[in-house]
Amino acid sequence: MSKNFTLTHTSKDSRARAGILHTDHGDVPTPVFMPVGTQATVKALDAADMEALGAEIILNNTYHLHLRPGEDTVKALGGVRGFQKWDRAVLTDSGGYQVFSLGAKKASTGSLVKIDEDGVTFTSHLDGSKHRFTPEEAIRIQQKLGADIIMAFDQCTSDAASPEEARAAMERTHRWADRCLEAFKDKTDAPAFRQQLFGIVQGGIHQELRRASASFIASRPFDGFAVGGESVGYDMAKTREILDWIRELMPEDKARYTMGVGLSPEDLFDVVEAGVDMFDCVSPTRTARNGALFNRAAGRARKYRIEIGNAAFERDTRPIDEECACSTCTRHTRAYLRHLFKTEEIAYFRLATIHNLHFLLDLMRRMRVSILEDRFLAFKKSWIVA
Repeated sequence: MSKNFTLTHTSKDSRARAGILHTDHGDVPTPVFMPVGTQATVKALDAADMEALGAEIILNNTYHLHLRPGEDTVKALGGVRGFQKWDRAVLTDSGGYQVFSLGAKKASTGSLVKIDEDGVTFTSHLDGSKHRFTPEEAIRIQQKLGADIIMAFDQCTSDAASPEEARAAMERTHRWADRCLEAFKDKTDAPAFRQQLFGIVQGGIHQELRRASASFIASRPFDGFAVGGESVGYDMAKTREILDWIRELMPEDKARYTMGVGLSPEDLFDVVEAGVDMFDCVSPTRTARNGALFNRAAGRARKYRIEIGNAAFERDTRPIDEECACSTCTRHTRAYLRHLFKTEEIAYFRLATIHNLHFLLDLMRRMRVSILEDRFLAFKKSWIVA
């Protein structure tokens, strides 16, 4: 077994797994949904809120923290944990997906991103300044930020990319992966504690490429195995298909991470059933701020959400979800939350975010128990509402 991950149990009724991700800042029971704290904060919440919710690991964003306040400032202030006063585990992405997203946008002077074999030059969305990420620089930045888990720098491609374009990006991702591993050996900018480096599978929507990439990443001495790309989490039918293509190639003794999954609670069942251990998504917090709150009875057709701004809730004295035990649901009514949302009161953002994150984190705790008790599929069937 990897020293970074212990596989505790695989459910007898599926490929769903329960395990423990070991970090120097605490063990993380898996499967786990990881809340996204883009700029060293889960929006509307602080570290005390996240602790109360029972989160064991959060994400920070390399691209955004590089732009402001800068990795050197974060390092001087105690790294990402000291900076945001979070004592538990942190994962940082490499910035690869944000660079991909910038590449999809156009400025008046052309593309905001230029990719070459050595790395990527991009224009800041904040002030138009120029920046450059190479695999080596992405590792150094993340070492300075001081996360427990850092990601290799990869080249993500659009689902619309041709097989030739997807292959070229995948092969570059593989060359960059080796450079990241080599750069990771240099501990000049690394924190005193143990960091872990995960590799990322690319290959777009092409089966041959996904299998080739999974084989390559699995063959390298990464601490964890991640699956990235535009489809993953965005198109769940394709996500399930990609995971099916590579299922026998995913290492048993390493944590498996699908990047960007969590748009709907049902999506978590899909990836856990496929044997995935970790996932993250900005959607639960973003949709909360925009009035979409998780409610199991709302069912699959509405992605298990109610729109709290609807007039039907003006005098509704029920909690957001009558099965939920979060502090928002135990204290406040739909009518009150609708009032806060419609009047744009700041308190709404905190209360709504607490609910959506509690909903997912509690679901993951219950899902883990069902795996350990070999009743994952029965739990899934009982939870899903058409």
